[in-house]
Amino acid sequence: MRARAEARGFTLIELLVVIAIIAVLIALLLPAVQAAREAARRMQCTNNLKQLGLGLANYESSVGALPPEVVLSGSGSTVTWWGAWSVHGRVLPYLEQAAMYDAINFNLSYSTPQNTTVAGAVVTAFICPSEVRPEPRPRGDGSRYGVTNYGFAMGDWLVWGGFGGAQNRSAFGPNRSRRLGEFRDGLSNTVVAAEVKAYQPQMSNCRPSGVVGPNDVPRPDADPLTAAPEYAGGCAINTNGHTEWVEGVVHQSGFTTAWPPNFQVPGGPNRQDDVNIAGMSEGRGGPTYAAVGSRSYHPGGVNALLGDGSVRFVKETMNGLTWRALGTVAGDEVISSDAY
Repeated sequence: MRARAEARGFTLIELLVVIAIIAVLIALLLPAVQAAREAARRMQCTNNLKQLGLGLANYESSVGALPPEVVLSGSGSTVTWWGAWSVHGRVLPYLEQAAMYDAINFNLSYSTPQNTTVAGAVVTAFICPSEVRPEPRPRGDGSRYGVTNYGFAMGDWLVWGGFGGAQNRSAFGPNRSRRLGEFRDGLSNTVVAAEVKAYQPQMSNCRPSGVVGPNDVPRPDADPLTAAPEYAGGCAINTNGHTEWVEGVVHQSGFTTAWPPNFQVPGGPNRQDDVNIAGMSEGRGGPTYAAVGSRSYHPGGVNALLGDGSVRFVKETMNGLTWRALGTVAGDEVISSDAY
């Protein structure tokens, strides 16, 4: 009689061992894959900021000065004309977006029907690949606004002193076009743009009671609630920060150096949100004080564009006073290159 060959297969224990080995390999490889993807996203984000830097340099070379944050007219706290277009909109022709720029009617608000197509456009150069919500923000009338992940430097706490009031100490401000020659601190020691998060929660149209003058701003290491009690929920909160790249106000197209990069500011009714204080909108005549922080989804810090066109990854652990100093164009601070 012939012996029947005995069938051979995996035992349950062997199968479990194989699965365990595969799980261990995945656990070892996944962080490396995620790190590689984040490195690629950060590189693209850096390239976007470099494009903005080239755009600003070409704009300054052609026009003779950097673009204004926003253009408006009036007196006291009364605005009689509001040309809300942002720095983003004014540098479009230098970002290979000449057709989009030509479609803008700068004599009309970005919210008018003639400009809604541009206002809702997604501009790749304005969006970091790490942004978790890059989609445009819908409006009640069916139109939409394009978001941005890059804000221009518009002050520390002081953004604008109002008509006839003090100007901020940064590169951009309402009704002001700085020349690069005014950057007395040195172009390589001045931040002109940095990352921001889209759909950032913010306290809107309120003025921090702890900030009463251009020379009476809180230190960057101050407790937020002590510096501005409104952080406890004294103002209306919304999640529309940096969802309108077309609008030239600090909470939509800018940032301030009030707090260091990625600084967490609990606020709102439940103190559970990381919020900004948008202050009194520039469109209401000022004065405007705001703590609109630079934030990113990159671990450890944010990408920042300097006046010379270079991009540095600024650590979130940097000293707040150094960040404040980088935000001024003529503060005469001495900044060591290893401080950030």
